[in-house]
Amino acid sequence: MSEAENKPKAVAATDAPKTEETKTVTEQATEAAAATASAVKDNVFSMFGGGPKKEKAEEKDEGADEPSGSSKAAVAKTGDEEEEVDDKEPDVHFEPVVHLTEKVDTKTHEESEEQTFKMRAKLFKFDRDSREWKERGTGEVRLLKHKENGRTRLVMRRDKTLKVCANHYVVPDMKLSPNVGSDRSWVWNASADVSEGEPEAQTLAIRFGNSENANLFKEAFIKAQQENEALFSKTD
Repeated sequence: MSEAENKPKAVAATDAPKTEETKTVTEQATEAAAATASAVKDNVFSMFGGGPKKEKAEEKDEGADEPSGSSKAAVAKTGDEEEEVDDKEPDVHFEPVVHLTEKVDTKTHEESEEQTFKMRAKLFKFDRDSREWKERGTGEVRLLKHKENGRTRLVMRRDKTLKVCANHYVVPDMKLSPNVGSDRSWVWNASADVSEGEPEAQTLAIRFGNSENANLFKEAFIKAQQENEALFSKTD
């Protein structure tokens, strides 16, 4: 073998450094690209309120919502002042503009009478024009005897309104007749009923809750007739 063949080739010595230089350039390019991308990303987040700056802003906003110590003290002071103002409001008394008049006693002309009978019932009046019975009202029918002259009259007032629906003397010529088909109802004629103001002839019917109450009314009615008959005969 000749000396030329045993001598290392120069090309092999120069290939290794070129490979190392190529890797170094590639790494540098990669690092530069990564740095550039990071810078661009930070700039984009900064432009749109992102990144660390946004977190600081949020922390600042949260701190702004909470009132400071001086603000709290001012609010508490204001509340105390309002309470003091409410406590110091004067007690003002106003006199009424309209003065009530004295109490007026309403007279029913029953003050000089004593009650001898009272029973709850329903009263009807026969209408001659329509030829039918019409209800006059529901209430308490009473027999009232005058304390001085002793005469007895029949008075009935409606419930709630207390309006008079029957008012006449129990005279001897009146006759109680049982209503057809009922054992708790009576019919009679009053020649001078003054419940409407002027004396007027009326045909009345009264109905009770049961036959027992109806019979009690008949007994009291006949008794009043007998007493009035004696009084009227003395007057004549």
